[in-house]
Amino acid sequence: MNNVRTVVLMATLTALLVWAGNAVGGRNGMFIAFAIAMAMNFFSYWFSDKIVLKMYNASEVDERNAPELYSIVRNLATRAGLPMPKVYLIPGDQPNAFATGRDPNHAAVAATEGIMRALSREELSGVIGHELAHIKNRDILIGTIAATIAGAISMLANMAQWAMIFGGARSDDDEGGANPIAGLLMIILAPIAALLIQMAISRSREYIADADGARIAGNPRYLSNALRKLHNAAQQIPMQASPATAHMFIVSPLSGGAIAGLFSTHPPMEKRIEKLESLHLG
Repeated sequence: MNNVRTVVLMATLTALLVWAGNAVGGRNGMFIAFAIAMAMNFFSYWFSDKIVLKMYNASEVDERNAPELYSIVRNLATRAGLPMPKVYLIPGDQPNAFATGRDPNHAAVAATEGIMRALSREELSGVIGHELAHIKNRDILIGTIAATIAGAISMLANMAQWAMIFGGARSDDDEGGANPIAGLLMIILAPIAALLIQMAISRSREYIADADGARIAGNPRYLSNALRKLHNAAQQIPMQASPATAHMFIVSPLSGGAIAGLFSTHPPMEKRIEKLESLHLG
């Protein structure tokens, strides 16, 4: 159902882009905004692993200096049918982890020092299974596509704002200025709607990674028990994390619930745990 939800949300986001483009500048305006957003996000997608790993001062490790973490990643990657990703350790006390990389052949799994101290081997296996599921399901690519479309819609909203200031945009057939009501809706509502859909896509991918990660690890309880610990620790132990990368972590590293509800990149923790504990592996 979450895969279906992702498809529906992506289709809705695309339809919103088409509507926004026609409202502001017709097909030409839509294509220009989409091309700009695609160029910006292409760079992020291609180099995202290097950027985010450097941002968090992650150091690559192997079985000599992080034997437990490395062996868990290697064993679960083999079980999942994935190439061995690079493994990184992030300095810091907050227990957390994320996966990055543009495809399974260029992937990395990063875990904080805090998670190595906080979780048992079984719980850590649940977390690593979740991250490997993100890699296997190409969620970095899905997130980049969603960000590209949402970014194009935001650009179109800016175009609409400037068009209204300078007297209105022209439609494709040049039969008059753009509809001012449509332009106003673009400026106010379209970027908010695009962000809501983008966040909903992120939440649906988390549910899928939870379920697939539980299958990779072999036991849903491994991950559900880990999520309880990680959620509580994230509220108590601060982490200097960028809101732009918060969606990558298995639990949001931002404390205090500053981003909540419909604008959250992660589903409610109680629902994630409930779904995992009702999951029966065949």
